[in-house]
Amino acid sequence: MKPLSELIRLKPVIGWVLFLATAVIVFFLGLLASSIIERRTEAVYAYTPQVGYSQFEPRNEIWGKNFPKEYQSYLKTSDTTFRSKYHGSVTIDMLEVDPGLVILWAGYGFSKDYKQSRGHYYSVKDVWNTLRTGGPAGERKSPMPNTCWTCKSPDVPRLMNEIGAAKFYIGTWETKGHEIINPIGCADCHDAETMNLQITRPALREAFERIGKDIDMASHQEMRSLICAQCHTEYYFNENVVKGVPYLMFPWDNGFKAEDMEEYYDAMDFSDWTHALSKAPMLKAQHPGYEIYLTGTHASRGVSCADCHMPYISEGGQKFTSHHIVSPLENISNSCQVCHRQETERLLRDVYERQDKIIENRDELEKLLVHAHVESKKAWELGATENQMKNILIDIRHAQWRWDYAAASHGASFHSPVEVGRVISTGITIAQEARIKLTRLLADLGFNKEVPYPDISTKAKAQAFVGLDMKKLNFEKQEFLEEVLPTWLEMANEREKNYEVETYLKKD
Repeated sequence: MKPLSELIRLKPVIGWVLFLATAVIVFFLGLLASSIIERRTEAVYAYTPQVGYSQFEPRNEIWGKNFPKEYQSYLKTSDTTFRSKYHGSVTIDMLEVDPGLVILWAGYGFSKDYKQSRGHYYSVKDVWNTLRTGGPAGERKSPMPNTCWTCKSPDVPRLMNEIGAAKFYIGTWETKGHEIINPIGCADCHDAETMNLQITRPALREAFERIGKDIDMASHQEMRSLICAQCHTEYYFNENVVKGVPYLMFPWDNGFKAEDMEEYYDAMDFSDWTHALSKAPMLKAQHPGYEIYLTGTHASRGVSCADCHMPYISEGGQKFTSHHIVSPLENISNSCQVCHRQETERLLRDVYERQDKIIENRDELEKLLVHAHVESKKAWELGATENQMKNILIDIRHAQWRWDYAAASHGASFHSPVEVGRVISTGITIAQEARIKLTRLLADLGFNKEVPYPDISTKAKAQAFVGLDMKKLNFEKQEFLEEVLPTWLEMANEREKNYEVETYLKKD
């Protein structure tokens, strides 16, 4: 083979081709080098601290000065326009949609008001506005304890650090209202110095200790779910940990399944409230998202909550975690299609098919429970004794616990459809057994007809049936919003003026 120089001498065009090819390669290598340098410069600029603050700085906008991209994505949780087939970030009055819920929760705060939760941006505002927290004003107290603030704000770990968890929990909801102002955000999940994920609520750490696990040994990927598990779990208030204090605890000592937690509650004879119609000792599931997630296929494959609800995105050549915490259905390309290569319509159809089938059976269980409560009310009116009603009420308690376990975790029908379907099916069996026992008891009491079903076709009619004075409740809430809340905001503003924030000088 002839040397290259000889080939170029014989065919000069080869030399021109090589020259042009070399020039093009050098040009693109220059572009690549320039891009790398530019991206490194952007990265240095983006993550150069602009301000310094303590771990207990509750204001998200202060953290946002150092992490503007994450903060800007977090602000999108204020968007309430997205609505999927069943949920989303819009405000939905669930009692208007399904008045039967008023009957299921008769005697409990949720029968007064239950709206589909919005984004984290509204975590404090929504608690101010809900009728469940009452209208404390003057001598009038809230029906809820301070424990209800626990998951709503980064002001919570700040205050717990100052006075301790037990003192934070004690008292009625309004007594610490002026302290809890900032919505869920940065200090709830991150270490201020390293930005590592960290547990800021004691209940999760204490629950792990009781089951013999060291949460500090969790991997980063596990933490991307455990951070969510601080709040998106089943919990209850135990007044025996510190006498007279509604201490927040997770009922995981026997396991994470619905039956495990039910057994835990039954053993300690715990109930959230006594039903106003049936007089059953009821359990109210909170939002056992983490427990149900653990039984699903995504958890078994190591997919975390953040992988789907806070996917990685790229902007300006930088990859970061989106803090627009929202349903994956609003961002299918970054959430679902990172792993699943199907078209968007196919993925949506799969999700909705699972939801449709689960909700169909869940609604059937709800109907059985509404009838059971109404029929129990009739039995009491006819003179039934506590001994005659005992087993019936336990069945109602267990059946509704299963219904609520499936309903309160909004993503349950997708997170783990097989497990949720199983839980609902056992609930249907138990509810049917309760109604059979009620039929026999009513017959023994001389009532052999069908129990008249009340007109609960609207939320207003259902609330009137269970004895709620909605005019009074709404008046008290409006009085609170107009007279008490402004004072809280003024007190918080004065307090936050004294928070220390160090501004760093920019280097040339």
